[in-house]
Amino acid sequence: MAASEPRTLVSHPELASHKSFPSFRTIGEAPKSRLERVLSVFADVRAGEGLGAILLAINVFVLLAAYNLLKPARDGLILAEGSAELKSYSAAAQAVLLMAVVPLYGWMVSGVSRARLIGLSGLFFAANLFIFAVAGRAGAREGIAFYIWMGIFNVFVISQFWAFANDLYTEGQGRRLFPLIGVGASLGAWVGAATVEPLVAGLGYTPYTLMIIGAVALLGAVGLTLVVNRRESGLPRRSAEGARAGRHDDPLARESAQIASAPIGKQGAFELIFKDRYLFWIAILMVLLNVVNTTGGYLLDRLVAHEAIVQVGAGDALELSRKQFITAYSGSIIATVNLVGFLLQLFVASRVMKFMGVRGGLFILPLLALVNYSVIAVAPILAIVRIGKILENATDYSIQNTVRQALWLPTSREAKYKAKAAVDTFFMRMGDVLSAGFVRIGATISAGTPAFAWLNVGLTAVWLAVAGQIAKEHRKKTV
Repeated sequence: MAASEPRTLVSHPELASHKSFPSFRTIGEAPKSRLERVLSVFADVRAGEGLGAILLAINVFVLLAAYNLLKPARDGLILAEGSAELKSYSAAAQAVLLMAVVPLYGWMVSGVSRARLIGLSGLFFAANLFIFAVAGRAGAREGIAFYIWMGIFNVFVISQFWAFANDLYTEGQGRRLFPLIGVGASLGAWVGAATVEPLVAGLGYTPYTLMIIGAVALLGAVGLTLVVNRRESGLPRRSAEGARAGRHDDPLARESAQIASAPIGKQGAFELIFKDRYLFWIAILMVLLNVVNTTGGYLLDRLVAHEAIVQVGAGDALELSRKQFITAYSGSIIATVNLVGFLLQLFVASRVMKFMGVRGGLFILPLLALVNYSVIAVAPILAIVRIGKILENATDYSIQNTVRQALWLPTSREAKYKAKAAVDTFFMRMGDVLSAGFVRIGATISAGTPAFAWLNVGLTAVWLAVAGQIAKEHRKKTV
């Protein structure tokens, strides 16, 4: 038994416990609604939490559906206009650009409320999509520009959502509810990707049509975020004690409203990261995770680009047909990844958090990647690479993503919005820079698929060591 604690500007654990998924009842806790009883089958949802968690799950569903609708369009443009190597180099260019964007973003968000921040950034990215669609239809070759833009869009918008979720919940609440919210992310990713092939192959949609659909979905997601922000922090809510006493002036509601409207502090993102060992190791983890994932993706991309030439043919006259082939093929792979990820999120993620905790969950993906690339090194064929990447990416988008977002729960508010944005953008793309360097070296020496696979095996071993450092620092913050 434990009394509920007031919210503060810094998230704190609900319970001093070594478990990452505590299960207990608060003194005076109100009975669960029918919705909350149903949701409790999948996660430890408590009274008053059900509707907010569902709204957040719908919010991230729309965001991930939009992104995964655009992702095959991005691949179709850059692989048809260029090559797998060009895609890798463009990913590196994202990191260079982010060296300027991240400090600018940190300066812009200082003194801004979270609702204004998320609303303005969503409108900005939606407007960009409309511009890309119009320019592409007019004949602009925008594969490189759109690829770079997509990398920035993805990490900023998705990072902002999870920063917002971290800001709404305490550390204990987040560990319980993030697996449920993540179901929305996994389902949205699957639905978005699964619609690409029917739209392109069946209705003749082009990448530019998908951009328009993505822009409309993004505007809908912004609206949902503002609704959740108002409901969770702006409307009066009654505590269990207040309900029994007949009071409607819940101090928790007043404090939540104060947090929502409070401006974000002025500390810089890189300053926060390099002063805190915990944040520093999370940043290194993101670099390693992405260099392994991107290098593995390069192996798949060049095989897919070659398959497009075999199936459709070469030459400028067939470029649009190759774009459509690659977009549809990429969509089918991404749809499979997201279906498997959805099932893992629905049935496995919450149990990993309950029985293994945040710290134990850190080791699942690197161990899987170690096995995956060891197999690819021995059997470097398209079918093997495809299956391996599906398993790796599905785990990344479900279990690993839930664990990664939960790592930010015991951090400060500034870290959630600024350091997290830097880690999810700049440090993630630093992994792309390293991967592009490896690709360049490999192309120079004509390295084959096994060489890249063995490289990933070595990097994954380092990744495991870094996961151990994060687990050590996480224990200090939560015990």
